[in-house]
Amino acid sequence: MRGANQTRVKEFILHGLSVNEDTRAVLFALFLMVYSLTLFWNIVIVMLVWSNTSLHKPMYIFLGNLSFVEIWYTTTTVPKMLSGFLSKTNSISFTGCFLQFFFFFVFGSTDCFLLAVMGYDRYLAICQPLRYHVLMSNRICFRFASSCWIIGFLWSLVPVILVSQLPFCGNNEINHFLCDIGPLLELSCVSDFITEMTSLVLTSSVLLITFCFICISYVFIIQTIIRIPSSSGRHKAFSTCASHLIVVAMFYGCAIYMYVRPSGNHPYFQDKLMAVFYNVLTPLLNPIIYSLRNKEFIEAVKKVMSC
Repeated sequence: MRGANQTRVKEFILHGLSVNEDTRAVLFALFLMVYSLTLFWNIVIVMLVWSNTSLHKPMYIFLGNLSFVEIWYTTTTVPKMLSGFLSKTNSISFTGCFLQFFFFFVFGSTDCFLLAVMGYDRYLAICQPLRYHVLMSNRICFRFASSCWIIGFLWSLVPVILVSQLPFCGNNEINHFLCDIGPLLELSCVSDFITEMTSLVLTSSVLLITFCFICISYVFIIQTIIRIPSSSGRHKAFSTCASHLIVVAMFYGCAIYMYVRPSGNHPYFQDKLMAVFYNVLTPLLNPIIYSLRNKEFIEAVKKVMSC
């Protein structure tokens, strides 16, 4: 046991992205702009899906849920990151740290489940077109979306509860801009193998299970697209999946690198850059990728602007 005679930690110090005073103002302005644009684009998509009856279809309902998740996913970390650029000591309370960890995990897990369900929706649309409206009615779609939220919430409870019960004493500095499972386990005074393995397995499995499900869906999708005789038909079928594939590649590429890898010493700066990409940049790029490649969304925007 390390630090048995030391006082229990009541707050943590987040190192953030930069310790250089000269770059803090620039980074603050940059991330504030990115965060503002992220909120704007995702709110626009949520409002469009909510208010436009032509978008009351499973694909857009899932997209509206995804945008809603992205709003809160980035909000769990970016405001605290921004405040850190303005303060000399970027502290966060013990409770605040684990609340951030919990909601970061909840919205990240829900994001994964929604992307998996969206892959299944594309599989039904391309591989089962005649039965699509029966297999993916709006009622079934709402059940899928609700299940993603519920499972994402329940999935996150166990690792957060387990890690929060570990004793923290002595060093309270987290070399990151958020409270994440890896840095928190490193700061614990006790190395609890069962807690560490359970937490890491649950964290990585949500990524691997949903990613494998998406890959299986696209194996069937690609097989179906290849059998389409006309090139225009193949192009149309592939274009309906392109946006989803791009988003999956961006999100899972970085997240799997962070959470599904051998334990050991990893460069902190590289980890921070990866976290910025999947937690800050991806929520900004997702609505842009989906909206720019979708004619119905563009038409809905034009309709709103013309009113």
